Amino acid sequence: MASKRQAKSRTNRKKWLLKISIITLILTYILGIFSEMFVRNMQNTFLALLAILFIIFIGVIFDIIGIAVAAAEEVPFLSMASKKIKGANQALILIRNASQVSSFCNDVVGDICGILSGSAGTILVAKLVITGKSLDETFLSIVISSLIAALTVGGKAFGKSFAMENSQKILLYVGRVLYLFDK
Repeated sequence: MASKRQAKSRTNRKKWLLKISIITLILTYILGIFSEMFVRNMQNTFLALLAILFIIFIGVIFDIIGIAVAAAEEVPFLSMASKKIKGANQALILIRNASQVSSFCNDVVGDICGILSGSAGTILVAKLVITGKSLDETFLSIVISSLIAALTVGGKAFGKSFAMENSQKILLYVGRVLYLFDK
C-alpha cells in the first residue's frame, strides 16, 4: 500500500514539474515580449529605469509571498476561518499547498522577473549607446547589471526575513486579495 502511495506521489511530482516548466516557458515568452517592447519603445530613460525597478519589485513581492507561505502555520488560519474572516480560507489553501505555491512564487515568478529585468537592462544599455548618451558600453552594461543584481538580491534578502517574521499578516493580506477574485 505504501508503494502505491509513493508511486502516486512520484507521478504527481513529475506532472507538477512538467506543468510548472510549461507555465514558466509560456509566461516568460509572453512577459518577455511585453517587457522588451515596453522598454525598447520607451523614449524616456527615467521611465525605462522605473519599468526595470517595477519588474524587480514584482520579483521581490512574490519571493516574500513564497517565503511567507512556507513559513506560515495552519492553526491561526483555522481559527480565523472559523470566525469567517475574509481571506482565511484562501490562506489555508495556500498553506496546504505550500510547496507548489512557494515554488511558483519564488522559482517561477521570481526567476522570470530576474531574467526580464536583466533583459530590460540590456535593452536600456543598447538604447543609451545608440542615442549617444553613453560612450562606454562595457562600463554602462556592468553598472546596470550590477545595480539590477544588487536591488534584486538585496530586496529578496530583506524580503525573506520580513516574510518569516510576518508570515501570518502577509498571508492574510494575500488571502484577502484572493478572496476578492473568488467572488
